Amino acid sequence: MVAAVWVLTRAANSGDDAAAASPPAPPPRYGQADLQRDLDAIRDAGAAGVIAQVTGTKRLRGSSGVSDRETKAPIDVNSYFRMGSNTKTFASVVVLQLVRENQLRLTDTVERWLPGVVTGNGNDGRAITVAQLLQHTSGLHDYTEDLIGGVDSPEAYHQLLTTTFTPQRLVTLALGSPPYFAPGAGWHYSNTNYALLGMVIQKVTGRTWDAEVSRRVLTPLRLTHTANPGTATVLPNPHPTGYETIDGTTIAHTEQNMTWTDAAGALYTTLDDLSRYWTALGRGQLLTPALTRQMRQTVPAPAGYRYGLGLGWRSLSCGGGAWTHDGDVPGFHTVGAVTSDGGRSAVISVNDNGNDATRQAAWSLVDHVLCRGA
Repeated sequence: MVAAVWVLTRAANSGDDAAAASPPAPPPRYGQADLQRDLDAIRDAGAAGVIAQVTGTKRLRGSSGVSDRETKAPIDVNSYFRMGSNTKTFASVVVLQLVRENQLRLTDTVERWLPGVVTGNGNDGRAITVAQLLQHTSGLHDYTEDLIGGVDSPEAYHQLLTTTFTPQRLVTLALGSPPYFAPGAGWHYSNTNYALLGMVIQKVTGRTWDAEVSRRVLTPLRLTHTANPGTATVLPNPHPTGYETIDGTTIAHTEQNMTWTDAAGALYTTLDDLSRYWTALGRGQLLTPALTRQMRQTVPAPAGYRYGLGLGWRSLSCGGGAWTHDGDVPGFHTVGAVTSDGGRSAVISVNDNGNDATRQAAWSLVDHVLCRGA
């Protein structure tokens, strides 16, 4: 009897040991209720409205908040929105495809393609490479600081956003200031880099940067709801009103001329289109494996962020990180993110760009879905 008790006890203890050695069960997959919770958190952080689409083993879409603060109409998940600096990743893909075709090299200087354009005040296009433009290591002053710096009232802001700019005018504005640092000696985000890249693309191909984006990215991926508006100021329908808060005053941005952003941030899109793009980028569908690796070679940027060739990297709470880019233009905050294999992605658009808390809440949504998977 004693022996039988010992055997039973040993067996029970062995089961306990095995259970203790087993890894904890993974959290349940990210579901529709989780998405709605995270969307509501973005709204509660101060956003007028927010829409999002996440992908994994399935696609989830959702919305929270309003399209217009006055009418209180709910925001449409099929809305068009301004993607802002997500545009930079599209321009970067075009440049890297041109590298693949041996039409230019990442080591080419700006002077090689745009002779005499970058000069004065310590700026020297002979010392700046295409790769440094892509990676924001050129040191060139950001013309956006000058544009926004001259805004001292809502009326001045409206005037800025109804003005048509040429890329050359934007670059000339930046060259009125000395560089932040010598080329390659640091990192500083500058829209001037991408205004110049748009000019380089046109010089190399004979076509505008957005024509090349359309031919090389939009058409192959069937992104039929993504485009550069040019001087057109109104988004296609349906679209929300965008809101910006300046010095405590909230301004509605239903209309704006996006030529001030050019290749740095002019494109508009929809959730379906931008989600398809980020998934393709994550899977390496748009570039060769070698160029995808090159695009993902990063340098340190502020707040633990890292930046490659038109593509950012940000760590996730579960370990590892995501390839990502956000976009901030008056009235809109947009985030696109994808895992390294393209298996999980998230795209978020907020029609309110005046609150850092909404940006943090938006990244929390990204972190939740990329860590758990939909």
